[in-house]
Amino acid sequence: MSKKETFFNYINEGYKAKGDFITLGAAMLGEETITEAFVNIPLKTLNRHGLIAGATGTGKTKTLQVLAENLSDKGIPVLLMDVKGDLSGLAKASPGHPKIDERHEKIGLPFEAKGYPVEILTISEQSGTRLRATVSEFGPVLLSRILDLSETQSGIVSVLFKYCDDNKLPLLDLKDFKKVLQYATQEGKKEMEAEDGRISTSSTGSILRKVVEIEQQGGDLFFGERSFEVEDLTRIDENGRGLISVLRLTDIQDKPKLFSTFMLQLLAEIYTTFPEQGDSGRPELILFIDEAHLIFNEASKALLNQIESIVKLIRSKGIGIYFVTQNPKDVPSAVLSQLGLKIQHALRAFTANDRKAIKLTAENYPDSEYYDTAEVLTQLGIGEALVSCLNEKGIPTPLARTMLRAPMSRMDILSSGELTDLISNSKLAKKYNEELDRESAYEILNEKIEKANKIEAEAKKKKEVAKTTRRRSTSRRSTRMNPIVKVLTSATFIRSVFGILKKVMK
Repeated sequence: MSKKETFFNYINEGYKAKGDFITLGAAMLGEETITEAFVNIPLKTLNRHGLIAGATGTGKTKTLQVLAENLSDKGIPVLLMDVKGDLSGLAKASPGHPKIDERHEKIGLPFEAKGYPVEILTISEQSGTRLRATVSEFGPVLLSRILDLSETQSGIVSVLFKYCDDNKLPLLDLKDFKKVLQYATQEGKKEMEAEDGRISTSSTGSILRKVVEIEQQGGDLFFGERSFEVEDLTRIDENGRGLISVLRLTDIQDKPKLFSTFMLQLLAEIYTTFPEQGDSGRPELILFIDEAHLIFNEASKALLNQIESIVKLIRSKGIGIYFVTQNPKDVPSAVLSQLGLKIQHALRAFTANDRKAIKLTAENYPDSEYYDTAEVLTQLGIGEALVSCLNEKGIPTPLARTMLRAPMSRMDILSSGELTDLISNSKLAKKYNEELDRESAYEILNEKIEKANKIEAEAKKKKEVAKTTRRRSTSRRSTRMNPIVKVLTSATFIRSVFGILKKVMK
């Protein structure tokens, strides 16, 4: 048996699956693509998370697109974080190209051009279905971690949330939370001290500054109503295909705090909302986080710990999380160790640091008698990648240099007109883009303060009136002569006295 035949059997045996699967492409031996040596990913293991890495321009985004399309075809909904604005083309069919036909002929797969059911989402000023969450939904613990508060400051936030719960003060947006912070050390100081003890003005000032930082990054657009229901991410269209939700994030690359805030809240909401699934054979939802370093680079230690905990636990809910980044080192080792699927595109070896990074990356993959992994990492062409996943028993598959299939949808983005039409036809946009500003803590406390000020003003006015009345009464009494004094000082009395005195002296 030739080496080529041996390799073919090696790949087919390593990537066979009894259950349903998606096909990424065909394995390569050296520079040659081995037709029908398919690299299959079992649906059963897709909730074990994954990584798509590689240098700029090596095809990471198109790999993400291929995965999203095939998952949708299997009835699995997908959420894509579109940081570069490259993914809206999923809604339209590919125009095709001779190079695509040539690629698929090598792989041994037919090519079918088609568009997919796409929902455009936004958390910023960009157009799309708006995602929001209330401050109350975050809760004191998560909000404190996002704001990177000290233990004392976190305690104050918990006290404020309890006060709002006890006094029926809804915390919907940042305006509400800021108002409660100010109220705690100003108009409501005595009331809150009586119930919960003294609250430091310096601590509330520090918390307020952290809230303002989130606001400046656009958090005021994210916090509020109407809250997005995560179940809407798991819709299936009339053809049985999973919805592909594309979250446009092109204007928040310089706002990592907001991105981290959103991601953590979303993961926490999904985790608390979705039921335990166990080993069901297919995921409920797959999330792809493009430019993943935006989450990890600027996140606080507390925030990183929270993300790591959720990544470890959310698998049991049938949720798979896939990080897309240039270098595997962008992802913390505690998260990297949880990833079952790894798709590694080419890395550049321009510097000594690059070569060290390539060596470390190669060590993260299974050994192979067919590849020098470190060498192959620098030789991969566009649309090629080293792939390793878990088989249905949870065992790593053989390392495969893979010629990846082409996207069936458009690789280019939608025009502004196409994008507008897509959003205007969205049922979710009609549901969530209505702006709500119902009575909440801000309005209730303002009304309470206004009423207290009015009562205080009336009491002060009454006090002033009473004081004036007393002054006038005292003045009237002081001008009225005592009757005895009046008799003693009368002219008749004085003349009588003088007359008596004259008689006595004579």
